[in-house]
Amino acid sequence: TSQKTELQNKSIGPISSIGLTKEIDYKLAKTGEAIFKKNSKSCHRHNKKFIGPAATGIVSRRTPEWIMNMILNPEEMLRKDPLAKDLLIEFNYAPMIKQGLKTEDARAILEYYRTLN
Repeated sequence: TSQKTELQNKSIGPISSIGLTKEIDYKLAKTGEAIFKKNSKSCHRHNKKFIGPAATGIVSRRTPEWIMNMILNPEEMLRKDPLAKDLLIEFNYAPMIKQGLKTEDARAILEYYRTLN
C-alpha cells in the first residue's frame, strides 16, 4: 500500500486544490525540512519504512492535496480515506497523530518532500 501509486485521490480535508510550480522553492523546502525534523522524524524516515511510510517518493505516489490533507487532517483521513485506512493496517495500526500544523507548515513539508524524489 505505501508503494501504491494513486494520483487521482485528493481525499478529505481543507485542501481541495493546490497548484505546484515545476521549480522547487528551496527556501520553502528548507523550512519544511525543519518542520519535518521537529514533528515527523520520530515516525518517518527518508528512505525506509519505520513506524510510518518512507517520505522519499511520496510526491510521485500521491496527489499534493492528499499529502497535505494527511498532514492536516489525519484522524478523519484514517477513518474515511481508503488509502489512509490501508496504510494504517500496513503499519500495524500505528495512527498518524495530528500535529496541529498550519496549512503553510503542511505546504512547506510538501515542498521538502518534493526534494526527496
